[in-house]
Amino acid sequence: MDISKQYTDLAILSEIGERLGRCRLDFNLTQAKLAQTAGVSKRTVERMEKGESVQLTSFVQILRALDLVGNLEAVIPQTEVEKGRKRASSVRR
Repeated sequence: MDISKQYTDLAILSEIGERLGRCRLDFNLTQAKLAQTAGVSKRTVERMEKGESVQLTSFVQILRALDLVGNLEAVIPQTEVEKGRKRASSVRR
């Protein structure tokens, strides 16, 4: 499945979990070994691979353990923001 905005949040989480599971297997890691390397519980890895909700910190730790954290740059690219700007402007009608 190509992840796109037409899918529900649950479908996207499920796809992310499946992809992380395949990456884990590509590295020939058990869920327990990945959990140990990432510094999370095995249950967290199980939950993530099932597409269940986990803490963002745990997600980053697992990405780091799978050497995928650098791919976040493609997901959230760095942008230029006007110097000193801290908020979005309100919409005026």
